[in-house]
Amino acid sequence: MNLTRLFGLMLIVLLTIPAVAHEKTSDHRYKVAACDWMMLKRQKIGSFKLIKELKGDGVEMDVGGLGTRDTFDNKFHQPHFRKLFRETADSLRVKVPSVAMSGFFGQSFLTHHNYKALIEDCLSTMRAMDAKVAFLPLGGIKEDWTVAGPARKELVKRLHVAGVMAEADGAVIGIRTNLPAKENLKLLKEINSPGIKIYYNLQDDLDAGRNPVKELRALGKKNICQIHLSNTDGFNLQDDPAVDLPAIKDTLDKMGWEGWLVVERSRDPGKVRDVKYNFGRNIEYIKEVFQAE
Repeated sequence: MNLTRLFGLMLIVLLTIPAVAHEKTSDHRYKVAACDWMMLKRQKIGSFKLIKELKGDGVEMDVGGLGTRDTFDNKFHQPHFRKLFRETADSLRVKVPSVAMSGFFGQSFLTHHNYKALIEDCLSTMRAMDAKVAFLPLGGIKEDWTVAGPARKELVKRLHVAGVMAEADGAVIGIRTNLPAKENLKLLKEINSPGIKIYYNLQDDLDAGRNPVKELRALGKKNICQIHLSNTDGFNLQDDPAVDLPAIKDTLDKMGWEGWLVVERSRDPGKVRDVKYNFGRNIEYIKEVFQAE
């Protein structure tokens, strides 16, 4: 083999290595994202560049504030922004695994008169970004829907309708309930729609004194669409005495679950607005635990 041909082969190998490495990371069974609104980048183009800098795989993008509006304050109502967001994310190879309706932390999904239009707004945004999961917190509901009665009946009806809408779109709506696994399974059975699953939130179990490993096992692989893998603010994940990420990974491995792990909180209270410090450390630690070969 002459030197020119040998040099050419070596160059091809060198150029191929980074591409293979990137592909290997992106194909990992666990991928890591962060919430744009908690990174102070709600529906901002800069969220994609930031997550790339922090070595995350994706962004959980909010659908926009709600307040007392009839619709979300959603930039995706404008075709220009739909195109710009998608092109920017694609150019940086950053995924949008989910779209969040964080407005329902403060507003009630149970009583909002326009809930079907809001669900469709979220699904439309998901289509633009090729996201398959919606995050729906139920924290804004004031009535006690956890027991049998009119509130629970109405909530189950609305969630069933939302689930049918999501399923028709090839998507899933993940609900955050604060309930233990046993009660979540009961609720899912009542809703009776494959378009509704549980968006597991680690903080809820820790706040309630429940064992995350036992709760994950009880919920089961098929009922968990995505995971918020962070605790309340106080520590970064690697410093938090309440969090055992290796045990959680071992549990998810044995369950055969795979998907997106999303950082929401776990901020150092002394540096609560230092996004790069908090989210950078949390992403790095999750990847160290979940993507280690």
